Amino acid sequence: MAESQPVARSPITAAAPVAVRSGWEVSLLRSRAALRLRDESPLAKVLVRASPGGRVAARLGTRFGEARRDPAQTLVVGSGPGEWLLLGAIGTAGEIAARVDSEDDHLVSVVDLTHGRALLRLWGAQSARLLAKVCAIDLADRATPNGAAFRSSVAELTTDVIRDDVDDELSYLLHCERSSGQYLHDALMDAGREFGIGRDGFA
Repeated sequence: MAESQPVARSPITAAAPVAVRSGWEVSLLRSRAALRLRDESPLAKVLVRASPGGRVAARLGTRFGEARRDPAQTLVVGSGPGEWLLLGAIGTAGEIAARVDSEDDHLVSVVDLTHGRALLRLWGAQSARLLAKVCAIDLADRATPNGAAFRSSVAELTTDVIRDDVDDELSYLLHCERSSGQYLHDALMDAGREFGIGRDGFA
């Protein structure tokens, strides 16, 4: 009898129906709501720390407070001074980490955070209005355009927020500690009730 393979689970309870994709239990629920919240915790998450003036920083090419996709379609987020969060497709954390050339003049660390963090995507025209209820940052286009990244309190929880529009539709990624993932999800769903928010499964 073949041994069953281990299944990874998000800290956020998956809404039925569920299935296993690339080793992760994910929700297949689909919402038609204009404002949607999706658990994207299965995405690869790699943290890089290096000298802001070193060669690794130059190769990553993203400044603190900005986010952009590299040629491999990894989202490179300047999440802090000398700190980058790399987000990629499910199951690619090892490949992403291997692409970070750690040869530098200073100490470089590369850590796979995939199973230790939660990641949510909020998208739809009312996304900024919802976030304004739980976050004090100015979310107007002039202050936080597409590609902006910042760390702030969201529903009283320290959260990395990345403006990452999808097909020209307003969208935000919200990244926090694994232990706080369900709390953040529930707080956003509660704050979004007046906008008719829907819960969407992992794509």
